[in-house]
Amino acid sequence: MASSTVTRMRPREQSGTRPPTPRGVRRQLPTSPWLFAAPGLLVAGAFVLYPFLSTVTNAFTDRRTLIPGQFVGLANFREMLHDDMFWIGLRNSTLYVLGVVPALVILPLMLALLVQKSIPGIAFFRSAFYTPVVASIVVVGLIWVWLLDERGLINAVLEAVGVGRVGFLSDQWLLLLSAMAVTVWKGLGYYMIIYLAALANVPRELHEAAAVDGAGAVRRFLTVTVPAVRSTMVLVGALSSVAAFKVFSEVYLMAGPSGGPAGEDTTLVMLVQRTGTGLTGRVGYASALSVVVFVVTVALMLLVLRADRKEGA
Repeated sequence: MASSTVTRMRPREQSGTRPPTPRGVRRQLPTSPWLFAAPGLLVAGAFVLYPFLSTVTNAFTDRRTLIPGQFVGLANFREMLHDDMFWIGLRNSTLYVLGVVPALVILPLMLALLVQKSIPGIAFFRSAFYTPVVASIVVVGLIWVWLLDERGLINAVLEAVGVGRVGFLSDQWLLLLSAMAVTVWKGLGYYMIIYLAALANVPRELHEAAAVDGAGAVRRFLTVTVPAVRSTMVLVGALSSVAAFKVFSEVYLMAGPSGGPAGEDTTLVMLVQRTGTGLTGRVGYASALSVVVFVVTVALMLLVLRADRKEGA
């Protein structure tokens, strides 16, 4: 009897027909996944895709805040070539990348190696190193402004030891270096967590084998740790490069809306904000600046990925 039942079921299975849906269970429609994704797609379209397309479109117009504007072609991009503030902003943003990225690639890795060990009280230090990440950038910027001011704590200490006051916020290059230091200080904990996750996947047997071969701590770091976390270093380099080139808050809070002495510390994003806001804001020119920032950030990511491929080849 059992064999006859199996024989009867075989033709139905071979025909490819679906078994009947159990009572009380609804069959999934082909559009069901899209219905679940629709809210997220709508939000992304409204707040990401539409502003991006609108910015690209406005870059080829002379639109202002209260004036629709007309199509002007590449006039905004040609104007950049003769705009001194554009070159100042490009210079400062490039220097910011060169100064911040190497520090944010190396220092968090050193920090992760220090806090990786399981010793009493290490959880406190991990939390302390991560605290600047969750702190508001406005609060952090104001604290560092108070510390670096000519009458701030750091200058008071320098004057007490006989060095004299230093114009951290009044000198063009010292102000830019101070903003870089704040960026590095605030980003150390974030990238430390990324490195901790990568170091947890490094087999301890590799370090033990290198130690047996007579490799010291430095040699084990260069021959075992660095190759194991190389992909993570590339990721950190790409993320920090984009963030550094688009820096705004640190420099804005420390240099002020004017961009430091004679505007010499203005970055590209600060120039976009200054040009495109207000009742007389040049939205078209600011959009063209935004397009340049987008192109450069994409180019930075491609350069980092290309360098990683050459090293891995």
